[in-house]
Amino acid sequence: MQNNKFAILAQKLFPQERKLSLRWLIAASSVPLFGVVAAFGIAPETETRHIPLHTVIENLQLPSVSPTAESNSSFWHEERIQRGDSISALLDRLDVNDENIAGFLQSAKGSKSLRQLIPGRIVRAQTDEDGNLLALQYISGSDSMLKVEKQDGKFNASDSAVPLESRVMMKSAQIRSSLFGATDAANIPDTVAMQLTDIFSSDIDFHRDLQKGDKFTVVYESFYNKGELIKTGRVLAAEFVNNGKSYRAVWFQDREGRGGYYTPEGKSLRKAFLRSPLEFSRITSGFTSARLHPVLKTWRAHKGVDYGAPIGTRVKAVADGTVAMIGRQNGYGNLLVIQHQGQYSTAYGHLSAFAKGLRRGSKVSQGDVVAYVGMTGMATGPHLHYEFRVAGIQRNPLNIAMPTAFPIAVQYKADFSRMAENLSMRLNLLKSTNLASLE
Repeated sequence: MQNNKFAILAQKLFPQERKLSLRWLIAASSVPLFGVVAAFGIAPETETRHIPLHTVIENLQLPSVSPTAESNSSFWHEERIQRGDSISALLDRLDVNDENIAGFLQSAKGSKSLRQLIPGRIVRAQTDEDGNLLALQYISGSDSMLKVEKQDGKFNASDSAVPLESRVMMKSAQIRSSLFGATDAANIPDTVAMQLTDIFSSDIDFHRDLQKGDKFTVVYESFYNKGELIKTGRVLAAEFVNNGKSYRAVWFQDREGRGGYYTPEGKSLRKAFLRSPLEFSRITSGFTSARLHPVLKTWRAHKGVDYGAPIGTRVKAVADGTVAMIGRQNGYGNLLVIQHQGQYSTAYGHLSAFAKGLRRGSKVSQGDVVAYVGMTGMATGPHLHYEFRVAGIQRNPLNIAMPTAFPIAVQYKADFSRMAENLSMRLNLLKSTNLASLE
């Protein structure tokens, strides 16, 4: 009966009034969808075409503002450091007119970092209306901020910790000429590229195996302060497709603080020995039983691998071990020998220098910088002579089978599975899109 009354009532309304009635019904029915909706009803037979309008004007009382005897206005300016910038040029762009500050920044011990301007970083300055400096801020390192403040007419410089915001970055790239060329094109930091070579160094020889068309996807940490990138953190997950074969790695740290890279299935990617003691180089002479010696001009065996690299290039320990010999030895020049577990040892020759503090008996860990490339001894140019020895006998490090490290401990498998699933989803997300990066 009630429905019939509503139907009859609707038939009596004029077309315009029926539209208004329907709008009221739609508004009322939309309340559950939008939460709070203001609904207005119009009674039947109400005239809506000629509604009188009335203008109402009211005088509002504004609160009185008493002028201050002295203005305390200050302004913040910020400028990005450009290549070739000097402190004076930077202060000019920051509208700092204080003649004393330039001299202070040039001489004060606490402001040493500001004399080492890093292009791309931001400097912030607070000045008064006349351009006199009140404060200056510059993030000089990865975790410290230089603050210069004016107190009692004098400038003081101090360092303080930088509050950082962590973000997870996801990017992908394709090899066209080199790894660094690909990372530069995708705006991936060099530190991330270096981590990629370390992570996959046991499966991919980055000196010989890279091919045009190889692809990689990487998930890594970045740390920001007020929108400015301060530093790049650890690679959390990565996939590298080399010659059509896919390699994946995820970072996992257990509750005891021990961390490492593993396959998504929990197999450790860390080998007992790295394939190469140099991050990037070229092989100038391989392991062979007969080679014309470049200095002696006689045919003799070459029981190692030579890596051509500039003098001063960092040499890394390929495995954990103890320094067995450090010093000068005949044609090797400056020679370092590291004894590893069991019958394994490695030798590094023609070095320009050893790592500071390194001596016989020193403990080293895999990846530690232990020396620097040189051309001491019988060498015609800067390079590293590297030997891999088993029971004192040189073996070819490029084709010998390397032992692997232990997999995930049983008690941490559940934690690892949750972490690996999350990171693998991130890799899959970027891999399935046409984007080169996600944040």
